[in-house]
Amino acid sequence: MPHLISTDRALSATGADRLGFGVPGYAHPLVAPVEWAELTRPGTPLHWAVLNVSDGPGSRPDPHCLEAAGKLTNAGVRVLGRIDLAHGARTFGEIVSDAHRYLDWYKVGGFLLDRCPVEQADLPQVRRATATLEAVLDGGHIVLGHGEHPHPGYAEVADQLVTFSGAWTDYRWSQVAEWTADHPPERFVHFVHGVPRTHLDEAMRIARWQGAGTIFFTDRSDTGRGQNGAFDSLPGYWDEIVSRIGPGVSE
Repeated sequence: MPHLISTDRALSATGADRLGFGVPGYAHPLVAPVEWAELTRPGTPLHWAVLNVSDGPGSRPDPHCLEAAGKLTNAGVRVLGRIDLAHGARTFGEIVSDAHRYLDWYKVGGFLLDRCPVEQADLPQVRRATATLEAVLDGGHIVLGHGEHPHPGYAEVADQLVTFSGAWTDYRWSQVAEWTADHPPERFVHFVHGVPRTHLDEAMRIARWQGAGTIFFTDRSDTGRGQNGAFDSLPGYWDEIVSRIGPGVSE
């Protein structure tokens, strides 16, 4: 990985083409058809979208999720299956079983390993899981959903790390871990809910300064439904934030 000091990293990330969206996982396509359809709009700077059928792949193929995932894949959008690591409580066999169901049923292009541990002691367990999933995917994309800065060793076992997931009131005062300067912005993801429209520019400045290349900002809040509930629909300013970041850039 190239070494970037914080100043250089911030400067390199000021270009709009360095920032794009990662969608944490909308509500079921029957409940949120507009949201899923919006993700296929040409030119949207979308890095990937997460499919979470039923806190995982579910027990059988869901025809509505099959259709939604197929449309995204056909539109060139990478679909990630959400696998819950339960902070290290799930077994290796359970994780691999979820992965195979996502692959067999929905032909996903990678995985978001949500509620991923952050401690060094859990790193071997996560490394074993990601190595196996990468072999099964044969070139897919792995995102570790820590939600905070983990031990730096986790950066070596996945394509991206979610180093912030939470409320705007916490994000605007958050600090970036120094070790992240050893990696380019495309390695890091920030999910932030409760971002007012009037603070969008500030939120994007924070993301760029902290070296995050993939974001999802929304004005929705958890309203007692839990954090994931804040991310299950489009933000009210979706068109505005898409236009601010600019069209997707092919790599």
